[in-house]
Amino acid sequence: MKLTPSPRLYGFGVILLVALTICSRKLGSMGAPSFLIPLAVAGIAYLLAIRELFSTPKFPRRVIVIGLVLAALWHVAFLLMPPGSDDDIHRYLWDGRVQRLGYNPYMVVPSDPAFAALHTPETRTLNHPDLPSPYPAGAELFFRAVTAIHESVTALKVAFVFCDLAIVLVLLDIFRSSRQEAHWVLAYAWNPLLAIEVAGSGHIDIVGVLLLLMSFAALGRRWRTFAAVAFGLAVAVKFLPIVLLPLYWRRVRVRDGALAAVVVGLLYVPFLNHGRIPIGSLGTYAQSFRFNDPVFAMLERVAPPQLVVGLAVLVGFLIATWLRIKLPAGSPDAFAWPMAASLLCAPVIYPWYLLWLLPFLWSASTLPIIVWTVSIIPTYYVWHLRALGRPWLVPGWIMLLEYGAVAVAGATIGWRRLTRPVVSVCSTE
Repeated sequence: MKLTPSPRLYGFGVILLVALTICSRKLGSMGAPSFLIPLAVAGIAYLLAIRELFSTPKFPRRVIVIGLVLAALWHVAFLLMPPGSDDDIHRYLWDGRVQRLGYNPYMVVPSDPAFAALHTPETRTLNHPDLPSPYPAGAELFFRAVTAIHESVTALKVAFVFCDLAIVLVLLDIFRSSRQEAHWVLAYAWNPLLAIEVAGSGHIDIVGVLLLLMSFAALGRRWRTFAAVAFGLAVAVKFLPIVLLPLYWRRVRVRDGALAAVVVGLLYVPFLNHGRIPIGSLGTYAQSFRFNDPVFAMLERVAPPQLVVGLAVLVGFLIATWLRIKLPAGSPDAFAWPMAASLLCAPVIYPWYLLWLLPFLWSASTLPIIVWTVSIIPTYYVWHLRALGRPWLVPGWIMLLEYGAVAVAGATIGWRRLTRPVVSVCSTE
């Protein structure tokens, strides 16, 4: 007997629940086979679920409710576990702590013996202790706000999960107001990266993603001031969405843009150093940090890294400018593709960077990006290699698998569009 779409989708949801629950228990050994195998199973189940979402015009509301409950269950499984080998969240905790103690996180070097007494057992394991913070002011103030409530890694993870929940609610509102099918919320909620990098390791990116999605929703409703300010705040969390600036051209008023710039500027006031806006270790990040960067590595052979970083931003700007002309304000593609293209050219492409793309992946043209959110999973193997004392380097076969899958998905979509039969309309007189 042939299964109807709903039971098949339930089946993929159960597979995701089992696989990700197993994966959550192995978060401490991130990248090891015991972590990667269930995660790969979850990734395959997710792609099969996406196929169901594309092939079925409409699902009953109960399917969406049950799907979100399943996602909540595996998020809780990760939330209850301590962060894995990726330790960015300990840096967040340190940055929030030193601010509350009256220090500037852009000036304080965690390994400096003069600040040894400021550490707690959780902050002593932060990454890159010889560098000050690289995070923008919006992120820093978020760290301070959360640690003022409770100074712990768990508090930060809970705050990030609340942002994740808010994104689901905003997406449902977007689908309702734009008359899109609500089942596409599962394309976001079921993505394995979300459980690992938000409920598991905990990354600040999800705060910026929420703000950017709120800006997207406001832009579609012509709430111009709110759209501009929310966009500015998203950029103040992470700089990636700056490439979307052309999408706001003539869709928000000049005074709205000016207000957004003022708000972002005010966020930096607490961190000013002799009247200068500090950038912490951001320059070092662009100069020296490398991960999963085949395009950047190729271009860096013929140009200095600062120029190549600028080129990555320019690529995103140009694509956003083109899509500003081609697509309406409510198109998710216009938000997804410029950020994806800019990331592809970036010096560092960690899996959690793709969180920025997840709320905007609900059209067939974004299928290559959807595939990328799964094909990037093998890069976690590098964390296992680091634990074994191996170099911090993505093996060539992993990058071939990752970007090859994206290329195949893109070629498949291109081929189908080229070979799509042309329907001719004949008129008779």
